[in-house]
Amino acid sequence: MGGTLVLMGSGELTSTMVEVHKALLRGLGPAPRAVFLDTPAGFQLNADELSARAATYFRERVGAELEVASLKSAALPELEAAPGCQRLREADYVLVGPGSPSYAVRQWQRGPVPGLLAELLGRGGCLVAASAAALTVGKFTLPVYEIYKVGEDLHWLEGIDLLGRFGLEFAVIPHWNNAEGGTHDTRRCYMGEPRFRELARRLPSTTGVLGLDEHTACLLDLGRGEVSVRGLGGVTLRRGGAEVVLERGRTYPLSVLTGGEALPVPAGTAAAAAGWEGAPVLAAEALWDRLRAEEARFGAGLDGGDPAAATAALLEVDRLLWSAHEGREDPEAVTQGRELLRDLVVQLGMHLAGLPPSAEACLSPLVEALLAHRAALRQGGEYVAADGIRDCLLAAGVVVEDRAEGVRWYLG
Repeated sequence: MGGTLVLMGSGELTSTMVEVHKALLRGLGPAPRAVFLDTPAGFQLNADELSARAATYFRERVGAELEVASLKSAALPELEAAPGCQRLREADYVLVGPGSPSYAVRQWQRGPVPGLLAELLGRGGCLVAASAAALTVGKFTLPVYEIYKVGEDLHWLEGIDLLGRFGLEFAVIPHWNNAEGGTHDTRRCYMGEPRFRELARRLPSTTGVLGLDEHTACLLDLGRGEVSVRGLGGVTLRRGGAEVVLERGRTYPLSVLTGGEALPVPAGTAAAAAGWEGAPVLAAEALWDRLRAEEARFGAGLDGGDPAAATAALLEVDRLLWSAHEGREDPEAVTQGRELLRDLVVQLGMHLAGLPPSAEACLSPLVEALLAHRAALRQGGEYVAADGIRDCLLAAGVVVEDRAEGVRWYLG
């Protein structure tokens, strides 16, 4: 008997994935035990906050309790690690996500976690590996931070190769369609397409690439021998110079990942049995593409000091969401779009908070320094030079008045 391995490109704790989590839990029986594994973020000072956020999300959005299997480091004494390992042994559903993929594989390669996760799948359980964790489950792991932020040479790390235990040889790449870079290419998990192609050339010819779009889940049903795609995007399979895109809302035979033809599974199989109805794929994808474009326009407006462009982008996002809502398009896409709109409003607020409260406040340090210099010149009898400073300020729109009680200035 085989379980279900779910790979998420991002958004594991957002509205996009609520229904995916619910459906997966329903498939595990009346009272499945769900567990959050915290290793990838174990080195972070806020690791416990991330675990608490995951538990709150499951309780409030998914309607299920989520325990924490705390295995932050392979260096934990055996007595301290024992409760976390036991929770993994007893779990029906394990979620592991944010953090550092290179840190996670370094810890797991020295401990029991890969074996425990394989046991979970072997007994029919469900493992959800999202974002950073998705990078670890293949034969090779991409050290994203080390290359993208630190500037290390292009290279791969060994993964825990959980996929290899089921005959699948891949490097898994989340954030496949990332567009955060705006003016520079951050697709392929922040590598950019040209740099990623060079990385792919360094993989063995037998190793494929499985690219997961953001807010997208790839469900590998190992028992039924099926793979399906849920969420907002698609899943890209690259091997030997060929590329196949698995579309959202469709189910395929698992053999597509080992070289078989990408043919849809007839209706009535696992996806339909779980209660996942079809959705307007093209409409949802087109909506999200347009929202991403407006997000980029909004960011360019803020960065370029163009409030009109930023405002127009906000209004267009609002219009697109209302249009999608009234047109009864995919509610997941609309909900995620609303979260994007809220995020853009927060960005606007933070940008405004960082601006000087007024033109006077912005100019004050410069004007006050010039007036202090003018006062020194006047005290030294250099009235012509002092008057020159006053005249320059006036030409710039700053009126200087000498009064009995002191010097006053204002914008004219």
